[in-house]
Order: sequence, then structure tokens, then C-alpha cells
Amino acid sequence: MKIYHNPRCQKSREGLAILEASGKEFKVINYLEDVPTNLEIKEILKLLRIAAIDLVRKNETVWKENYKNKTLSEDDIIAAFVEHPKLIERPIIIHKNKAIIGRPPDLIKTII
Repeated sequence: MKIYHNPRCQKSREGLAILEASGKEFKVINYLEDVPTNLEIKEILKLLRIAAIDLVRKNETVWKENYKNKTLSEDDIIAAFVEHPKLIERPIIIHKNKAIIGRPPDLIKTII
């Protein structure tokens, strides 16, 4: 099991606490420092069963200034995630062949 985590995000910290309390082993990936590749993001999207646009944090300044109201392909959005990982919604928990976005954090309990 792994969590794509941003330590500065309250919801992500809450999600991490839920995983810690579960007693199960997991890997923490600080995705702002260890930025996922295009391929990794595509795999995450596949596991989440969502389109790239549904993983975007649309209130981020970088989104509003550079991408909002533009026609973007899946590959364009994935490239934006690689360039600006802050745009990736968090936390993302992957367990076996399933993934969820832990918002609200209690959703994490459904995958562990």
C-alpha cells in the first residue's frame, strides 16, 4: 500500500494518520519531491478510474493562471502534473489494484 502525500496539506496528514492507525505497512511518497512520471500518473488515473481533469486541484493559482479555460488533452494535463505536481489532488492511496483519493479522509478506510 502507498500514499501519495503532501505534508503541508491537512487532508493528506489526516489520511496518513488513518493509515498509521491501521497498523498496516505502507509507503509514503512525497509527490512534490518525488514527482511521478507521465507513466506513473497514467497508471494512477487508471487505478482511480477517472480522467486526468478529475485529479486537478482547480483552485491552485498555477492552474488558474496557466490552464483554466484552455482546451487540454489528457496528455496535456498529465504533463502539467509532472511540471506542477502541486496540481495533483491528494492524498491518493493505492492498495493492491485499487486507488482512491482520500477526500474526505475517512474514504481511506474503504480501501484498507
